Amino acid sequence: MTRILQSYVQDAWWSPAAGVTGVEVKDAVTGEAVALVSSEGLDLAAAMEHARTVGQKSLGALTFHQRAVILKQLALALTERKKELYALSTHTGATKGDSWVDIDGGIGVLFTYSGKGRRELPNARVQLDGPVEPLSKDGTFLGRHIRTTLPGVTVQINAFNFPVWGALEKFGPAFLAGMPTIIKPATPGAYLAEQMVRIMIESGLLPAGALQLVSGSVRDVFDHARLGDVVAFTGSASTAEALRRHDAVQTGGVIFGAETDSINASVLGPDAVAGTPEFDAYVRQLVAEMTTKAGQKCTAIRRAIVPAASADALVEAVRDRIASKVVVGDPPEEGVTMGSLASVEQRDEVLRQVQKLVDGGGRIVLGEGQTAGLDTAFLDPMLLRFDDPFAERVHDTEAFGPVSSIITYDTPEQAADLVVRGGGSLVTSVASADPGFVAGLTLRAASANGRMLVLDRTDARSSTGHGSPLPNLVHGGPGRAGGSEELGGVRSVFHYMQRTAIQGSPEALTAITGVWHAGAATRDDRHPFRKSLQELRVGDQVLSDEREVTLDDITHFAEFTGDTFYAHMDEEAAAANPFFPGRVAHGYLLLSFAAGLFVSPEPGPVLANYGLENLRFITPVSPGDRVRVALTAKQIIPRETDDYGEVHWDAVLKNQDDEIVATYDVLTLVSKTP
Repeated sequence: MTRILQSYVQDAWWSPAAGVTGVEVKDAVTGEAVALVSSEGLDLAAAMEHARTVGQKSLGALTFHQRAVILKQLALALTERKKELYALSTHTGATKGDSWVDIDGGIGVLFTYSGKGRRELPNARVQLDGPVEPLSKDGTFLGRHIRTTLPGVTVQINAFNFPVWGALEKFGPAFLAGMPTIIKPATPGAYLAEQMVRIMIESGLLPAGALQLVSGSVRDVFDHARLGDVVAFTGSASTAEALRRHDAVQTGGVIFGAETDSINASVLGPDAVAGTPEFDAYVRQLVAEMTTKAGQKCTAIRRAIVPAASADALVEAVRDRIASKVVVGDPPEEGVTMGSLASVEQRDEVLRQVQKLVDGGGRIVLGEGQTAGLDTAFLDPMLLRFDDPFAERVHDTEAFGPVSSIITYDTPEQAADLVVRGGGSLVTSVASADPGFVAGLTLRAASANGRMLVLDRTDARSSTGHGSPLPNLVHGGPGRAGGSEELGGVRSVFHYMQRTAIQGSPEALTAITGVWHAGAATRDDRHPFRKSLQELRVGDQVLSDEREVTLDDITHFAEFTGDTFYAHMDEEAAAANPFFPGRVAHGYLLLSFAAGLFVSPEPGPVLANYGLENLRFITPVSPGDRVRVALTAKQIIPRETDDYGEVHWDAVLKNQDDEIVATYDVLTLVSKTP
């Protein structure tokens, strides 16, 4: 018997009651039953509440870095067993290359967010957004923006075309933010998503309540959603619009994010004529986007916007490349480069949309469409051509398969206008070696796109391609594309966090953020460089003695380093400069003196100085001035996988008149133990 897929809710595997029939999912190529899918009887409300309580508590106990380490371990666990995922992926009609995009692409997202979490976020539970805002003259009242985890659950409703990547590209940022996730895969590929979740659960790495899976419908999700929850949807623009109108979103405070179908464009520059590297790159990319995942990609090229003079050459080049490079067939068979659509129903839907394009002025110039019989989901790549580039249908109808349409332009301005007519896209690419054309098109069309790719002879081979969203760049787009953002590095982590302005005293802000603010309490019981990470506390401080800066010091530093800039060597010229009273000390000389004033030189917990940040020189130092430094432990960042951590020190250099000479942060690596 075909098995009914299980769901994973409230930290246990769940199956529908005996007798539930479910929706039959078939192999996209053979039509044989693969699984039955049903969530009948599943208590979605309880699952969501479990996430808000148990999941929030377990994730909330972890810092960003601790979550990031788990993401890497999950990626490794999936990598170890990805053959199981590849075997199941063939049932979706995917070739090995298609599966690589979905499976390895999804795993790569977890690796990326693990690295970014440890490099770009603090080892804490609060993220600081922007600098301190002084709100009083005496420094006793400050403001600062922070981000904290939203208190609810993320429910992701995914499309059928990427069962693994589609889930992990949402899960990674949400998990890093500390927000539990419920995955609702599309029914056609639910068996692949179920196995992915099973591997993750069996790894034993996930905190309680952090991840749940619903195999089946979640139609009543908004009935149980509330303020603090996020619903992240990938699918059709029409479905997204219907979901967005729900009262839970309109007035209930539920955050709804949508990544939807879009009529993406690729523009061939006037300079990129047949025979140029840019023309060849354009052809390769267009064919790849028509055939990868059988064109079932929300980022695929639907409108090929080309100069009128190059249209015929482009059709022939695409025809030749498809004939020589593309073999449509059963994915496991030798030599097959393009598999089937996800189902016969999906094939029929694509053909209906192709007919709309034809009825709207398009004519098929390449491809017959259906192949290998009426009972299969195979389609040949199809290329249409519109004589009227402003025909409404080509800009508003998407055939979600191996289909693209050629439209032509006469001027750069018209090319940009045609891009924008798509009503908002996930991505537009342009192939051109003309910087002026590329810049003009980008400036006119960028606001209608979430991402833009420029191909030329320099990057054509190294480019990741038009249709490949990268985890460190934004995926999403305005208008028809859904109006939301996914991915984009740590930007997407912040989609699952609330930005809040905090106002208070330095002491209060230090307590809230875990970062020392000037004016908060300090401790000077012993030199902080003698303290290990376990002993060190924010606010630990050393106040140095003074050191006089002499003219000989300035002259020696200039001659020793070769920095003989006139402000340090020529009294008359320096005095004529509006910024200096005469000869002044080098800024880097003062930093060197400051290091000598605050350092504790003996071997100890401080292992290395690895940089400075936020350096500003404020008051010039003249010969005879005296300087001193206050060095305060500002932020302590243990590294989860190392026996040392980072310490950011607040350094303030002042002169004998208590004027600030320089401010900066010193970055050191400090041992966790004495």
